[in-house]
This record gives sequence, C-alpha cells and structure tokens, in this order.
Amino acid sequence: MSAWPNGAPTVGQRASLTRTVTAADIERFTEISGDRNPLHYDPTVAARTRFGRVVVQGGVTSAILNAVVAECLPGPGTVFLETNWRFVAPTRPGDTITGEVEVTSVRTDKPITGLSTRVVRDDGVVAIEGTAVCWTFDLGTPPAG
Repeated sequence: MSAWPNGAPTVGQRASLTRTVTAADIERFTEISGDRNPLHYDPTVAARTRFGRVVVQGGVTSAILNAVVAECLPGPGTVFLETNWRFVAPTRPGDTITGEVEVTSVRTDKPITGLSTRVVRDDGVVAIEGTAVCWTFDLGTPPAG
C-alpha cells in the first residue's frame, strides 16, 4: 500500500490562500485563547510601541497557513507535526494577507511533507516566514479498532 493513497505532492509545488484580517478576528481569537494583550485592543497603549497602532495576534496571522495546508497543499487530512516560524512584521486589522506554502520535501515511506511557509501582507511585507512539517491522513480509510 502506498503512503500516499491519493498521490504525493511534488517538490516545488505551491499553494496559497488570501483573506482580509478584521477587528472581529481579534475578538474571536481572544475568546478562544484568552489573549487580552493591550497591543491588540488599546490604541493608546499600542501607539507607544514600535508597532505604532493595534496589531493582530500572531495566532490569527499564522492561522492562514493552517488553512492552506488543510485545504490546498498537501490538502484535506493534513496536520502540522512541526512549525518553525519567525514573526518578522505585524499584521493589523484591515490588512489582506496571503499564506503561501512550497513543498521542499516529500517522504515516500510515510505521508510526510516538508514545506517552506510564509505570510505576506498586501503591501508586500512578509509578516511570517519559516518552515513546517506535515502529516497527511488518509480520510477514506476508517481508523482501526
């Protein structure tokens, strides 16, 4: 049986998704995470930082990479095993961001994919860059037991 029942991705293959980040995303992420850092809510506090204004939580920005790997490449059934991300620029409410992945390695013995990853704002600035390793489950086979 193949480790990739639906076909393995290929090195160099790319995928991306784009979305606009909103203030409501900050509120929803706060409900999920409990992250109430004033940098995400208080314009006066945020203005005194190097960011100059309110910024979106990193988890909101990086979430687009979850969507790319789960929806596009490698695709449904894919989960992260490892991520190594550098947050190099802030994302703010109103920014349109694009999550991008490129396949850098594919194992033949297991459905494991290495990826180069990044999130780019609509002004061309890279917000997140790094790598990830993913496992893709065969969703057509019920679990044993």
